[in-house]
Amino acid sequence: EKWEKISGKEVSYLTQDYLQEKYPRKEGAALAINGGLIPSQDLLKDIQRLREDQALYAGKTLLACYIGETEKNLSIANQKEAVQVRIEPQLLSKTWEIFQHNGNEIKRDFDLLTQGRKSQAISDPFTKVYAPENVFIEEGAVIRAAILNAENGPIYIGKNTEIQEGSLIRGPFALCEGSTVNMGAKLRGDTTVGPYSKVGGEISNSVIFGYSNKGHEGFLGNSVIGEWCNLGADTNTSNLKNNYAPVKLWDYVRGGFANTGLQFCGLMMGDHSKCGINTMFNTGTVVGVGANIFGDGFPRNFIPSFAWGGAAGFSTFQFPKFAQTAQAVMARRKVAWDQVEEEMLHKVFDLTKNYRIWEK
Repeated sequence: EKWEKISGKEVSYLTQDYLQEKYPRKEGAALAINGGLIPSQDLLKDIQRLREDQALYAGKTLLACYIGETEKNLSIANQKEAVQVRIEPQLLSKTWEIFQHNGNEIKRDFDLLTQGRKSQAISDPFTKVYAPENVFIEEGAVIRAAILNAENGPIYIGKNTEIQEGSLIRGPFALCEGSTVNMGAKLRGDTTVGPYSKVGGEISNSVIFGYSNKGHEGFLGNSVIGEWCNLGADTNTSNLKNNYAPVKLWDYVRGGFANTGLQFCGLMMGDHSKCGINTMFNTGTVVGVGANIFGDGFPRNFIPSFAWGGAAGFSTFQFPKFAQTAQAVMARRKVAWDQVEEEMLHKVFDLTKNYRIWEK
């Protein structure tokens, strides 16, 4: 969406085979851009200068090149003239970089989305706003007896959202379309919620993707939560080690834990994962796709995809049962569970088998 907004061009996807049907590529030749790049106007200028016989690099990292209609990967870039980018690009390569950059990106997106537009007014007399010039409210948003403090960064309230009574929100903050902030929530800066998500309790410097819920008390900090996740009541994530040491996080590429260099790092949770009430996550925990976590004590710091259990041990959340649950969850939001979704997630189930060491 960012690339579409700043370029004015339609965007499609070139991705892994098992993802391609859900995220299709449009027909015809195209300009391929590294999906980890954070869009900017300066970067767009360098990309737009490219000729069809050139490829844009930052060092040895490919940033962009033209590809033909039939090409399914970027190997064609090796046959093109290498051109170095003229600015220092921001390139996301680690999950924790999503929350690291989120505050600055909210500020940039706020300017991009609100330029030349007028915010809806807040009609509720019991809502207090600090720095109202930094608050933008879309049509259909309902706010009741809340405090919005945008002195340290903008607050964006999307279409048809709801902020319930007693909520405290500090910017930079983005509440995306159709999302709800439950009563008494404490939402600190550098946080994005939604679309169509529900949040409560205390959240700080976190990104919660679409259709996910953290609706109750409990703390979530310096975390990234995928789509269709649910955090049970009083779930708490640690984002700081007792000895204040840098946090290590599971790295799929290296097949082990990597030093993030961060003092604050919480939970990375994949799509369709869930945890029961009173779940405790240790500092720097990674949860894969389709996991179901419950029970007392701290589970391990790396919980593979389709794991079922907790600190007492894990078994496999077999795919038919997972699919049944996912279908029920999506139906509740009036979103279809179709064959494309099922085949894609079944492929993820197969690809992640080696991480479920109890199966061996």
